[in-house]
Amino acid sequence: MKIDFISDIACPWCVIGLKALEQAIERVGPQVQAQIQFHPFELNPGMAEAGQEIVEHLSQKYGISAEQVAANAANIRARGAELGFEFGVSKRSRVYNTRPAHRLLHWAGLQSDEAQRALKHALFKAYFTDGHNPGDAAVLERCAREAGLDGDEAAQVLVSDRFESEVVAAEQHWQQNGISSVPTMIINDKYMISGGQPVDHFERALRQIAEEEASAAQAG
Repeated sequence: MKIDFISDIACPWCVIGLKALEQAIERVGPQVQAQIQFHPFELNPGMAEAGQEIVEHLSQKYGISAEQVAANAANIRARGAELGFEFGVSKRSRVYNTRPAHRLLHWAGLQSDEAQRALKHALFKAYFTDGHNPGDAAVLERCAREAGLDGDEAAQVLVSDRFESEVVAAEQHWQQNGISSVPTMIINDKYMISGGQPVDHFERALRQIAEEEASAAQAG
C-alpha cells in the first residue's frame, strides 16, 4: 500500500496525523504493507528567515484571539499526549520558514523511505517538543545525524540550493491536484484521507481499502 503523506514541518496536526496513521498500521498488522513517502507543503512559504511570534502569526492569519490560540494549543497537546508525542508548552514561540527542511527531506527520501521517515520524526521533535528553528542549518544537520543520515552530506545540501526546484515542483503538483490543507494522505493514488484523524478512523480506512483492493485484484 503506497501512502503519499503531504505535510509541513510547522503543522501540529501533521504530527498527530502521522502518529495516528503509524499506530493504525501497527494495529492492522500484516494485512497492510505500507510504504510512506513524504511530500512538501509549506503553510507559510513567504515567512522571513527570522520567523514570527506564534500568537501574533496565528491571530493575523486566522483572526483568532490569544485565548483561542491557547485553547487550540492545549487541545493539540492533549491529542499529542494520547499518541505518545510531546508538544512543548512554552518553547515553541515562533513560526519559521520550512523550505530548508523540505529540501533535506527530499534528499533523505533519495536514500530510503525509512531514512526519510526517521528524519521527519526528528524534525517534528526538534520543532514541536524542543522549540528549535527548523530552518536553522545546525538544527537540520543534527536532525539528519539523529535519523542515521550522513551529517556532512546534509550540511552540503543545506549550504547549496540543491533540491530547491524539486521541492517547488512537488508543491505545485499537489496544489494543482487540489491539495489545499495538510495533512493529506493519498493512498494507492486514489483514496484520500485528510486531517489529524483518530487512530480508529485510520484503522477502519486502511482495512476497507485493503479489502477493496483485494476484491478488485480478484475480479481483475
